[in-house]
Amino acid sequence: MAHPGYDPSIPVDPRVEALVNEVIGRVADKWTMLVLEELEQGGELRFTQIGKRVPGISQKMLTQTLRQMERDGLLVRTVYPVVPPRVEYRLTPLGNTLSEAFCGVWMWAENNLDAIEAARAAFDGRAAG
Repeated sequence: MAHPGYDPSIPVDPRVEALVNEVIGRVADKWTMLVLEELEQGGELRFTQIGKRVPGISQKMLTQTLRQMERDGLLVRTVYPVVPPRVEYRLTPLGNTLSEAFCGVWMWAENNLDAIEAARAAFDGRAAG
């Protein structure tokens, strides 16, 4: 995929290409996007709060998603030394920039919803006929 400033005569760093492919694959995962959105809106949230705000996510999937986001530097996990231990998650500056990038996707979806629905209806009509 070409990006602004792309110059085909300059070789692409394979590490950058691999990272882009990984991030797109992970972020395109609906759970990461939904957790990202909830942390953007809610600020610092506890595990159970995130689970309640992301409908349909299992505890196992939430744990995996949060760990991967932490590994990628998108969020920070803070354990407070109280009994029982309190654990909270918040986006890092890196996570905030990714959230801002997705804002563009949301705006694109809002701006093009009618056109996409019309295209789907036309396609489905042709496929059924």
